[in-house]
Amino acid sequence: MTEAQVSGSRARTRQAIIDAAIDVLGRNPAASLGDIATAADVGRTTLHRYFADRADLLKAVGAEADARLARATAAARLAEGTGASAVQRLCQEYFDLGNVLSVVFNAALGAGDPEHAEPAGCDPEFAAMVERGYRDGTIDPELPADWVQSLIWSQLYAGWAYQGEMGASRHEVLRLILRTVAGAIAVRPA
Repeated sequence: MTEAQVSGSRARTRQAIIDAAIDVLGRNPAASLGDIATAADVGRTTLHRYFADRADLLKAVGAEADARLARATAAARLAEGTGASAVQRLCQEYFDLGNVLSVVFNAALGAGDPEHAEPAGCDPEFAAMVERGYRDGTIDPELPADWVQSLIWSQLYAGWAYQGEMGASRHEVLRLILRTVAGAIAVRPA
């Protein structure tokens, strides 16, 4: 094997472990490294060659979560269209990140880790999207941006739980989330 093939193989194995960790920890934040190794189809010794301990693996999972969230946010094109249409796109993009966001929500990345602490308020791009919605009349100006963000997170969580418990299709659950969020952020008649 060439060095490039070895590097490619190592990168794929490392990514398989991270992907398995996201999937397993998204369903069970207390899962063992053995559970993750089994899901990644590698031995525990192999897992430890890539990640010395749980903290190292969780740091890699955190970096992967950050990257996936950034890609989903970029794909939602928050600066385009009305504020409400951007919120809808964001919900659609985030919906498929269920296990990633479950890991983040469950604090499986390490309680007390300042790097992954809950941010104070919305990021500027999200806040600008909501402000645009106030101006274009598609988001109720009585709803602070932080509230809109919490609403999105709670509806996504409710959707994932509903899908798992009720066996509803992805399409149906996403439709319910989008309908609920649209109704919740809409401007009320005076």
